[in-house]
Amino acid sequence: MTHPALALGTGLLTLAGSAWYVPALLTLRAGPDRPASHRTAATACVTLWSTAALLTAVFLTTPSWWPPLTLAAAGTTAAVLLRAAAAVCHRREQREAASHWSALHVTSTPSPSRPVVATLLATGLAAATTTAALRLAAGPQSPADWLAATLVPTAVLLLFLGLAVAHTHTTRR
Repeated sequence: MTHPALALGTGLLTLAGSAWYVPALLTLRAGPDRPASHRTAATACVTLWSTAALLTAVFLTTPSWWPPLTLAAAGTTAAVLLRAAAAVCHRREQREAASHWSALHVTSTPSPSRPVVATLLATGLAAATTTAALRLAAGPQSPADWLAATLVPTAVLLLFLGLAVAHTHTTRR
């Protein structure tokens, strides 16, 4: 393949690569607002795409194969080394963040009391509903019977709600 055809191909590829190097340039422009690993990875990206852009110019100006091959090898090597450094830095940042979270004793695992509390509340609702249905099925006659048909299921529900709250407080300690 001729050099002008390769120059056209690398030039078009470089233009199409803007989906990668434009965000990388924005990350570099943000500076210390971004983590060091992101900035190093962005530098690797820009280095690789700059190499492709420079290859376009080298293909247009040099008839020999050695300059483009040397440039491609040097640019790719630099980008790979920068990307490896970014991966090492990212791993270090993750370990540091994990140590900070562990120092705060914050866990992201759900509390084991959630199913117990849900079971207590569901049982309380079922018991209150059953109690109310049985009281009403008996046919309350006096106002005192109606009051008991209302208050007994409420007391049952409050009992189970109290058990759920007590369980939650004991598991948090």
